[in-house]
Amino acid sequence: EICSAEGIDALVLNQRKSKQPRAGEVLVEVRASSINYRDLMTIEDPVPRAIRYPTIPNSDAAGDVIAVGDGVTGISVGDRVASCFFQRWPDGDITPDGMNSALGGAIDGVLSEQVLLNEQGVIRYPEHLSYIEAATLPCAALTAWHALVEFAGLRSGETVLLLGTGGVSIFALQFACNIGARAIVVSSSNQKIDRALELGAVAAVNYQETPQWQDAVLDLTDGAGVDVV
Repeated sequence: EICSAEGIDALVLNQRKSKQPRAGEVLVEVRASSINYRDLMTIEDPVPRAIRYPTIPNSDAAGDVIAVGDGVTGISVGDRVASCFFQRWPDGDITPDGMNSALGGAIDGVLSEQVLLNEQGVIRYPEHLSYIEAATLPCAALTAWHALVEFAGLRSGETVLLLGTGGVSIFALQFACNIGARAIVVSSSNQKIDRALELGAVAAVNYQETPQWQDAVLDLTDGAGVDVV
């Protein structure tokens, strides 16, 4: 739990009484939880985020449903599910209530052996994914998917420019490759650039070695520029 503004070393291991799901809730046995940069910042600098004490950190998890509350129809005991970052925002425009349902911030997160989640705040995932793989999807992967597909409508043959090599950019790289788009990566690390090229990027620019990296990107596209950034 986050019990102070003293950072990671001040996290406290706590025992809470187990709760049963209420109407519309599911109880999940957590098998894996990933760490986003947002999760790290919430722990290291909780005051500007108005984190109450104590708060359970972390946004993303995957596990098994072990109990369901009254009225739950879409999720069953035994389902393998991943958490959704916003527990009360299944679709449509964001609302204040939706914003106030962010795991590991506005409400308790998922760094726990068991978590109570909203029926609409979990999603089943394909069987071929491991718990660890599924636990990386909710924040970074969904952000990349929404940006590239839902918002930009990236299509095969188009070119996308990815700034940096963090989780969102690397998921965007994999999505772009699956779509058939050309991905160009900008990074300060040659080691990460090599990894991005292995994952399918068609080109990359080290912005520390090439301060005018935008000109290099323009050259890589024969002066046409990119379709999505």
